[in-house]
Amino acid sequence: MSLTNATTFECPYCMTINDLEVDEMYDIDQTQIVDCQICCQPIVVTVSKVDGEISVQADVENE
Repeated sequence: MSLTNATTFECPYCMTINDLEVDEMYDIDQTQIVDCQICCQPIVVTVSKVDGEISVQADVENE
């Protein structure tokens, strides 16, 4: 059983879809900064689990 799941989120700068690998053991309820795969802007990504589904909130870094 894999605890790593692929998910996506929308970049708050350029609105493109980005891929993110989420480790259900370590990444849930964590916040990290990742760069957009297209425009390279820093994005604050918060990963949570709601009703058994992984949820990703993406915000600009200095909002």
